[in-house]
Amino acid sequence: MNQKYSFKRKTLPALAMAGPVSIWMILFVTLPMLYIIYISFMSRGVFGDVVYTFSLESYNTLLDSTYFKVIVKSLKAASLTTLLCLLIGYPFAYYIANKPKEVASKLIMLIMIPFWTNSLMRLNSWLLLFQTSGPINKFLLFTGVTDTPLNFVYTNGLVMVGLITSMLPFAVLPMYSSIEKLNKSLLEASADLGASKRTTFFKITLPLTFPGIFSAIILVFIPSLGMYYVTDMLGGGKVLYIGNIIKNQFGAIRNWPLGAALSVLLIVITGLLIFIYTRFAKIEDMEVV
Repeated sequence: MNQKYSFKRKTLPALAMAGPVSIWMILFVTLPMLYIIYISFMSRGVFGDVVYTFSLESYNTLLDSTYFKVIVKSLKAASLTTLLCLLIGYPFAYYIANKPKEVASKLIMLIMIPFWTNSLMRLNSWLLLFQTSGPINKFLLFTGVTDTPLNFVYTNGLVMVGLITSMLPFAVLPMYSSIEKLNKSLLEASADLGASKRTTFFKITLPLTFPGIFSAIILVFIPSLGMYYVTDMLGGGKVLYIGNIIKNQFGAIRNWPLGAALSVLLIVITGLLIFIYTRFAKIEDMEVV
């Protein structure tokens, strides 16, 4: 009787805490994901409806040169966005982590302030800055860098600017958390043994902060593949990535199986990255601040 009471005493609080989260995850994550996977193996009807007949047509379509090129282009763009966010974000995160707590909190607040405004407003500001009569072109004309206004709007370059500025905080925060938790005594020991700052950084700091770096890679790379509104706003319909194709398939074109197949591709990429991460670090290290 006591054992039964002890079991209830231990399990009921755990179920009370995990139960609502589990129900939420099942209803709004697991079931929709399973439905997307199920739809990806169906066919498109004549009028855009879903024909519930098993078919690999959507996955075969992904190998078509048109879609395959978009997928490769999207992966390259997401990789470049991730790389630049790491190159810009790591020094900034390192700088913040070496500041006193009160200063570091203010600097982190500066990172987050742009996200207090609507993302569409931020993207519109880039369009205003880089349009032919905008401040950037006026400055280039005034300094004599160019004789005619340059075309920045609706180009891959401006889309990359939008992606980098949108995703940079998601790279800085996990790297800051990893650097801030670094055991400073290891750095002091390295200096006492005669190692240079460069050697200490590459032999101690960088390897020990790798969990934060990989967290940043996951948090930047995966959303960069699916952020269709950035390419819609700054690409003007001329720049297409996977996210745009998925949106169009579920919206205007109404080819849900193909859109689902592309979504499954993103799910597989996400799962692969998380699997690689768990091979090198603990999942708890993915916390930001």
